[in-house]
Amino acid sequence: MSKAIQALQIRNLRKKYSKVEALKGVDLTLPQGEIWALLGPNGSGKSTLLKCVVGLVKADGGEIEIFGDSPSRRTKGQIAFVPEVENLYRWMTVRQAVDFTAAFYADWDGARVAGLLEFMGLDQNKKVSSLSKGMRARLKLVLALARKAPLLLLDEPFSGIDPASRDRIVEGIVRQFKSEEQSMIISTHAVGDTEQLFDGVVFLDEGTINLQGNAEDLRNQYGKSINDLFKEVFA
Repeated sequence: MSKAIQALQIRNLRKKYSKVEALKGVDLTLPQGEIWALLGPNGSGKSTLLKCVVGLVKADGGEIEIFGDSPSRRTKGQIAFVPEVENLYRWMTVRQAVDFTAAFYADWDGARVAGLLEFMGLDQNKKVSSLSKGMRARLKLVLALARKAPLLLLDEPFSGIDPASRDRIVEGIVRQFKSEEQSMIISTHAVGDTEQLFDGVVFLDEGTINLQGNAEDLRNQYGKSINDLFKEVFA
């Protein structure tokens, strides 16, 4: 029987910034077709890990495989990435931002866009500069979810989105996610509002994974929700 190809395989990943070890030998496996949470406090190494996978940061050691292949221009094109930092051109309208992004990706699904914009409550004619932080976060999600990329990496995608809207946004992610064709990692602090999404969970602290596994197995093992477990681990 042939070995199943994982969406993402990370072995002994290491990264150091000056005197700070951001990643200290991280091992992580993301099964194809699943959504995993990457959880941890600020400075735990979550963004660094995702940027290493995307290719925005060069690791100091270890291995990364994306659908069984080493990182390359081809594998980079298989990833839709929502960065935590602001990456939108503020002088553009929402429509211009959509058209600008679409030009870069062969996997862009134009049929999805109108529905996503409506669902997120975004006016195509508004300038990015006039949008609130939460609305800009919604636009970044639209630009990722409009692609048919097999691997989605979302770094704090709910930052600035009011708690009352998160459930609806989560519903939108679930609706757009194609479990047989896509896999996803979400780095977030909004654990309570999003844990219904997660097939698996990784707890990262100071560059080291101190707990990971299937979300339901962890709930049964510890008799707690993922949110309560998160609070206990990082108390």
